[in-house]
Amino acid sequence: MEDVGDAPEGQAWSGVMTPQRYVDERLAQYQEWYDRKATRMKAMHLRMRTVSVVGGALVPVLVNLDVGFARITATVLSLIVVASVSLESVYRYREQWKNYRSTEQLLGHERVYFSARVGAYHGLSDRNAFTTLVARVEKAIASENSATLNVMTLGGQVSTELQQYGLPTQRQGEAAGA
Repeated sequence: MEDVGDAPEGQAWSGVMTPQRYVDERLAQYQEWYDRKATRMKAMHLRMRTVSVVGGALVPVLVNLDVGFARITATVLSLIVVASVSLESVYRYREQWKNYRSTEQLLGHERVYFSARVGAYHGLSDRNAFTTLVARVEKAIASENSATLNVMTLGGQVSTELQQYGLPTQRQGEAAGA
């Protein structure tokens, strides 16, 4: 899994930042990044849910089978289901997916509104429309960053709760900073 801080690198802008350059470089770059991240988080969410649902449905069947391997298989499958549910509660793939997708959609709307000069851009001079675009896009990016931090912080709270019950939340070595 990619790190949380894997957002597009800030570029050193040389020269004048034109509206077209901002839209083509910065806005497009973030819109594509949010799209990729939303797709990944949705896939992870659906994988975890599928493992949980299918595994949870199979465990009772395996427990009731009178076959030697069924009991061990049910136990292993139960552990996988618990791990899947726990990891989903820590990483919160669904919430991240929603945050990333809504931000990607917002950036797309801003791009269209700016190009068509509707909404917040209606009746503004080119310069005022551009400064409004930059302010709105940067605010959306900052808001998403804050939302992701909040989601991950809540995930940390879940990790603490898991530790209270003696469940591991980190691989050995990570806790020691390795």
